[in-house]
Amino acid sequence: MSDRLVCGIQPVREAIRARGDKLRVLVEAEAREPSPLLEALARFARDHGARVERPSRAELDRVTRGVRHQGAVAFAPELRITSLHELVLGERALVIALDEVQDPQNFGAVIRSAVAMGATAVMWPEHRSAPLSAATFRASAGAVEHATLCRVTSLPPALDDLRARGLTVVGLDMTGDVLIDAVDLSGPAVLVVGAEDKGLRKTVKRGCDALASLPMPGPIGSLNASVAVAIALYEAVRQRGRP
Repeated sequence: MSDRLVCGIQPVREAIRARGDKLRVLVEAEAREPSPLLEALARFARDHGARVERPSRAELDRVTRGVRHQGAVAFAPELRITSLHELVLGERALVIALDEVQDPQNFGAVIRSAVAMGATAVMWPEHRSAPLSAATFRASAGAVEHATLCRVTSLPPALDDLRARGLTVVGLDMTGDVLIDAVDLSGPAVLVVGAEDKGLRKTVKRGCDALASLPMPGPIGSLNASVAVAIALYEAVRQRGRP
């Protein structure tokens, strides 16, 4: 049994849905009145073959070490990391690439948007990036269980590789010279986003076929990574129409 920690009702539910009998699920034993949500989660876990335990809240607090758990925790198998060369890239490939995004909340939210919008994979460099942690899993609200995750040694050569395989590389940059809706995202593409405080690195910008900004007529000049990715993903889906 791995010690990958999943915390929170929805993340645990998605882990159960994806991995079933491979899980050890801890659901808080209510001291007074039972919680319908937790009781339903315990039944859901048992129905999917998971091993269910009912510890106290104090024990869950000890196990999670400060991560908010809502009375539900799972120990799950390690997530599979797909190598760059294993990615299956068809005519509708849409890869999200993160350039040194170090906030686990942003990382998790990006994964959730990517899964919701049908992106092919989420890719990030192994150094100076947020870890795949309990906080990331929780921020994804369980979507990480369904994502294709690709960690690479360095982002610029990985983008070169994807371009050689027919993908258009589009960097999201507030100084970009075109708006995102003017970029053709109907074919296979990579959307690259940087951290909110630094944006894309120069080496990454040089590897992009286009630098696109988002229309923001209001007084705020930037968006965090997860929001920027969600907007760009929506534009890609809009251009492609329904599958």
